[in-house]
Amino acid sequence: MNTTGYRCYRLTAVCLGLLCVLLLTVITMLWIKLAAQRDQLQTSYTNLTTERDQLQTSYNMLTTERDQLQTSYKTLTIERDQLQTSYNTLTVERDELQTSYTNLTMERDQLQTSYTNLTMERDQIQTSYNTLTVERDQLQSSYKTLTIERDQLQSSYKTLTVERDQLQSSYKTLTVERDQLQSSYKTLTIERDQLQTSYNTLTTFVEHLSKSKDAGVSIGLTDREKEGVWKWVDGSALTTAYWDSGNDFLDSEDCVVNGYSGEENWYDRPCNEPYYWMCEIKFLQ
Repeated sequence: MNTTGYRCYRLTAVCLGLLCVLLLTVITMLWIKLAAQRDQLQTSYTNLTTERDQLQTSYNMLTTERDQLQTSYKTLTIERDQLQTSYNTLTVERDELQTSYTNLTMERDQLQTSYTNLTMERDQIQTSYNTLTVERDQLQSSYKTLTIERDQLQSSYKTLTVERDQLQSSYKTLTVERDQLQSSYKTLTIERDQLQTSYNTLTTFVEHLSKSKDAGVSIGLTDREKEGVWKWVDGSALTTAYWDSGNDFLDSEDCVVNGYSGEENWYDRPCNEPYYWMCEIKFLQ
C-alpha cells in the first residue's frame, strides 16, 4: 500500500472539508452584517426623508407669508406716497391761503365777512391736517411692525439655511457610506462566485467518479497485518461488509476497493495499485 499517497489524499480531503466550513461561516457572517447595515441605512434614509419633507413644508409656508407681507408692504407704500402727495398739495394750498389771509387781513375792515368764511375754511383744513397726521402716525407704526416682522423672517430664513446645509452634509456622508457598502457587496459577490466555481468543479469531479465503471475508490480497509482479518485505517474492526460476489480474496490483495457497480461491490486489490481515496471526516461544530 502507498502510505505517502494515502496520507496526501487524506490530508487533502480534511483541508477541503475545513475550507468549506470556514468559507460557509464567513459568508454567513458577512451576509448577516450586510443585512443589518442595510436595515440601519434604510431607517436613516427614511428619517432624513421625513425631516426634509417637514422642512420643505415649513419653508413653503414662510415663503407664502413673506410674499403676503411683501404685497401688503407695497400697498402701504403706495398709500403712504399718495398721502404724502396730498399732504404736499394741502401744504401748498395752506401757504396760498396764508398769503390770501395776509392780504385779507389788510382788507379786514372792508372784507370782514369774507374773512369769517375764510376762517371757517381754515378750520376745516386744520381738521383735515390733524386727521392726516393721525393716519401718518398709524402708518409709521405699521411700518415699524412690518420691519420687525421682516427681521424675524430674515432670522428664520438664516436658521433654515443652516439646517439645510447640515442636512446636505449628512446626505453627502450617507452617500459615501452607501458607496462603500456597495463596494463591499461587490467584493462579497465576487468571492461567492469564486467559491461557487470551486464547488461546481468539485461536484463535477465526484460525479465523474460515480459514472466510471472500470475505476474504483480505496475505502481504507485492509488485512495486511493478518490475512482475512479486515481493519479500517483507524484500527477498528470490520463489522459489516459488501463484498462483490466475484471477489477471489487472493493473499497478494490486501486493500479494499469500491467498484461502483452495485450495492455489494467490494473487492480486494494489491495495495500498490493507484486508486482514488474515499475518506470519512467529521465536521467541527
